[in-house]
Amino acid sequence: MAALRDPETGCPWDVEQVFSSIASYTIEEAYEVADAIDRNDLHDLMDELGDLLLQVVFHSRIAEEMEVFRFEDVVDAICTKMIRRHPHVFGDESARQAGMAKGMWEKIKAVEKAEKRAARLADGRQPEDHGSGYLDGIAIGLPALTRALKIQQKAARVGFDWKEAAPILGKIEEELAELSEAIEGRNKTEIAEEFGDLLFSVVNYGRHLGVDPEAALRQTNEKFRNRFHHVESSLSDTASSLEEATLEDMEQLWEDAKAR
Repeated sequence: MAALRDPETGCPWDVEQVFSSIASYTIEEAYEVADAIDRNDLHDLMDELGDLLLQVVFHSRIAEEMEVFRFEDVVDAICTKMIRRHPHVFGDESARQAGMAKGMWEKIKAVEKAEKRAARLADGRQPEDHGSGYLDGIAIGLPALTRALKIQQKAARVGFDWKEAAPILGKIEEELAELSEAIEGRNKTEIAEEFGDLLFSVVNYGRHLGVDPEAALRQTNEKFRNRFHHVESSLSDTASSLEEATLEDMEQLWEDAKAR
């Protein structure tokens, strides 16, 4: 990466990149890692993990040129963090015997956050603007379904949660009714809000069932794509096309895809 970023002999594209210009690639590579895992393709997983690692190296190299931190500092920081957050594994004998007490993980993270804020102030930097509330700090850039899940999980750790899954179905029905009312009122703002409430409740129900909403929706997306491809290829086999077929034709082939 140092060679690629060399102003004289490096790659012009790599040289002109900054943190913000490659941020989307970092997210994309993380998704491709998840995709390889979903497909259970371990050879692809190896390749995609390499691509993701390259993003870490890329960001680290930019930071090193700015004399802020190096790749080695990134590795050292995560090692230090993992050791600190697992006293039941890396601590002294008494800490290991005590195990991981309930709420200890959050307490350790809270201490880290306070120390990080103090360090930023000591260095003359502005403190991170993540808010000071219990649910602050959950990355806004996460996919919305995943962020909803993390918000719910964190609230549940302090007891703000349904005791079981069954009553959440009633909440989903309630949200559906409110969405129907908003649709009747034809207020786009209210419709969007009620639709969001419905999605949030569905995520909550899935959480209680042990279902990751993002993974479940990815699986359904792929199932839909496969079935639609069957419709398309079947039409092509009969010298027809999606544009020429009737809805009845496509529905019949869709049912065939489901049966297969």
